[in-house]
Amino acid sequence: MKRPANRPVQSIALVLAATLSFALGDVATKYLAQHHPVPVILMVRYGVNAVLIGVFLYPSFGRDIWIMNNRVLVIAWSLCLALASVTLALALRLMPVGETIAIVYLCPFLVMLLSARFLAEPVPPGVWVWAIAGFAGVLLVLRPGGGLDPIGAFYAVINAGLATAYHLLTRLASRTETTVALQFHAAWVGGVVLILWSLPLLAGLEPDRTDLILMIGLGLAYSVGHYLFTAAYRLAPASLLAPINYSHLVWAGGLGFLFFGDFPDGISLFGMTLVGVSGVAIALAARSRSSNDRADQPTGR
Repeated sequence: MKRPANRPVQSIALVLAATLSFALGDVATKYLAQHHPVPVILMVRYGVNAVLIGVFLYPSFGRDIWIMNNRVLVIAWSLCLALASVTLALALRLMPVGETIAIVYLCPFLVMLLSARFLAEPVPPGVWVWAIAGFAGVLLVLRPGGGLDPIGAFYAVINAGLATAYHLLTRLASRTETTVALQFHAAWVGGVVLILWSLPLLAGLEPDRTDLILMIGLGLAYSVGHYLFTAAYRLAPASLLAPINYSHLVWAGGLGFLFFGDFPDGISLFGMTLVGVSGVAIALAARSRSSNDRADQPTGR
């Protein structure tokens, strides 16, 4: 069997570029959501994604992208992703980008907690300390009197829950479905839901050329981000790249300040830092454990 490529520098650069693409998409989403209905914005985003899949994936994979071995699971997974996209946009419309993304990063801690409970994936005792620290960081961002819009905070927490369900369903779906098929079905299921949701909202809607370009750019930003992530994970193990994902917090905070002038207060900034540090520590612990497990296994495959 051919060994996977191991290019750590290139892969880290790709993840940094991917998280930058996501943060740019977050900024564009916030701006657009303040001027247009969220379902309409996401309908265009999903449409761009569907076109890209048709142009770049269908010629190579053909009808294989239609195959679903577990239809109920794939559709549930796709709906979860679509609803997560909606709640993130609604949260960004009402809150600063940096604080919103910090709350959303509650998801990895919830995934770890629920994986231990429902997927029988053990968690080392020391990692729980960092998980508690990460939860505390989110609570500092969400604290009463912190100045966040309560409805926006509610949407962000709901997004973290949906993202957690999405990741757990991904682990289940990846056992029976191909990555290409999952991407295709996520695009059409989400697209259909958002088209139906948007139809009553289209009357009298006349976005200008700049906003249309931004909507298309939003779809490109998220699509490019997912592509860069996929490319990165082909070049290096996930255990190396997981800590780099938290660069998203840095990009989001910086771009939020650059474009909207939003800067968190001292307590919120400490909470955001605690979320990032805790996530990186957990990822590094997982990497160390994975390395030890590989050392105990026979090699030469």
